Amino acid sequence: MPFVGELFSQLKAVAGTTVLEEIRDGQVTGVTGGELLELIRKARTFLAAQGLQKGDRCGLLAANSIRWMAIDLAAMAEGLIVVPLYFRQAPAELAAMMKDSTPSLVCCGDATLRDGIQKNWPAAPPHFLFDEIFAGADGVTLDRPQVRDTDPVTIIYTSGTSGEAKGVALTAANVGFMLGCTSARLDLLMGGRSGRDRIFHYLPFSFCASWIAVLTFLLRGSLVTLNTDVTKIPNDMPAVAPHYFLNVPQLLERMRRGVDEQIAQRGGVAHAIYSRAKAARIRQNEKRSQSADAIWLWLANTVVLPAIRKKMVGGNLKALICGSAPLTAETQDYFSMLSIPVLQVYGLTETTGICTMDDPNNVVSGRVGPAVSGIEMRLGENDEIVVRGANVFPGYWNRPQQTADVLRDGWFHTGDQGEMDASGNWRIVGRIKNLIVLGSGHKIAPETIEDEIARHLPGAQQVVVVGNGRGYLSAIVTGNVSGEQVQAALDAVNPQLPHYKQVRAFVVRPEPFSIENGMLTANGKLKRDLISARLKSEIEGMYQVKQAV
Repeated sequence: MPFVGELFSQLKAVAGTTVLEEIRDGQVTGVTGGELLELIRKARTFLAAQGLQKGDRCGLLAANSIRWMAIDLAAMAEGLIVVPLYFRQAPAELAAMMKDSTPSLVCCGDATLRDGIQKNWPAAPPHFLFDEIFAGADGVTLDRPQVRDTDPVTIIYTSGTSGEAKGVALTAANVGFMLGCTSARLDLLMGGRSGRDRIFHYLPFSFCASWIAVLTFLLRGSLVTLNTDVTKIPNDMPAVAPHYFLNVPQLLERMRRGVDEQIAQRGGVAHAIYSRAKAARIRQNEKRSQSADAIWLWLANTVVLPAIRKKMVGGNLKALICGSAPLTAETQDYFSMLSIPVLQVYGLTETTGICTMDDPNNVVSGRVGPAVSGIEMRLGENDEIVVRGANVFPGYWNRPQQTADVLRDGWFHTGDQGEMDASGNWRIVGRIKNLIVLGSGHKIAPETIEDEIARHLPGAQQVVVVGNGRGYLSAIVTGNVSGEQVQAALDAVNPQLPHYKQVRAFVVRPEPFSIENGMLTANGKLKRDLISARLKSEIEGMYQVKQAV
């Protein structure tokens, strides 16, 4: 049975139990399995009345909500292909994606989103607000969903770091396979626990891994609580007291900095113990412990760290799950010091969101775990990770040549560089397209250098290393940092690197790169080509003031 039918069966089994909640303006509202099925039935009734054919596309443009999930499941059950769109993306970019996927209609969460699209695309297909969709009466019954394993169920647009976003088509079989993989790994994490899992969720449903996660949670019969305002996460999260939840590195870095700042402001004995324990932990990891380190770590674990943990995440947390981008080993170890394991996940939209997941019983700091059972991974040319398995997509929407470029001999070419240790745990080194080739011929993955510089610059928002075709590397640093601080960071990092990887010049840019100014993709990745184009004069300046080394 395709996964949509399995989800409906699970919701019927918990018809009287709350399965999905949302926190909005401080108020928590939820639906039982039966109530969610009723919302799905209303949405199916509306969609069936529009005269759509199986395989037609249905745009879905809204922030996370219970009704978003109901429309998504209803559309797939009706045999439609859902095109989820990120509500924070620029209207012009959203219009381009819809022109590419040609939806027959678009379901909009509010009038502002609808009006933004129609202003940028006057010939857009009909847009219907959620209030209209759920206003219907009796109609379609919840019969067997009209979807088969081979049917495409969604087109999710990739980030587009180096060009126009591409639509990734995923089938019901892709999704069903992945739901089994993710649920099995969560079984390992929860260790046979008999009660229901409690989950806090804030990542947009329009992102593949986030969508797969929520479908997994519903299929497992968990209680999922949705945050609808990211500024309220510090308050909402401990109130929910989740067992685990999905994250991106940016939030974990922000949480770590927030704790540092709060304790520094408070001062006193707690600050002294906390600071010394952090320093002791670093020395311990570097195998240069001092005689008093054990005492400071014991004091912190007794007096300070338990309170930080409880205030941050509540009292039930088993682990944080982190994906989308590499997490620094320093941040992973910081949460480990708080007795909060961070499990990393690696994957792409083209692999239905996931390829590897940390084994909860064997977490290796700085790595993203072994390949999921049923998925093959190996290294190709230039140490590129290539993947084969039931999770690999059938192709890009209306892009046969680009599909052929990445799907070769049954293997998907990820464009990521990686390495695998003796126990099968993978580490992601960087993107092949991001490789910097110096004039000397040296090839350099910038990500590890950027992470190391950023580790010495707590006030920096981003560090972007450039230098393609040049004689040396330079860096663009954004955020609240001074030139003296950047130079001090480079003085600490450069001696540890070979000469051709050392950063010789830099420029500080107070305004960070963001989705709003077009420098980041929808899921927060750097648009390196665009950054290089827009900051051309600043980059040229770095190479006019220094001579190649």
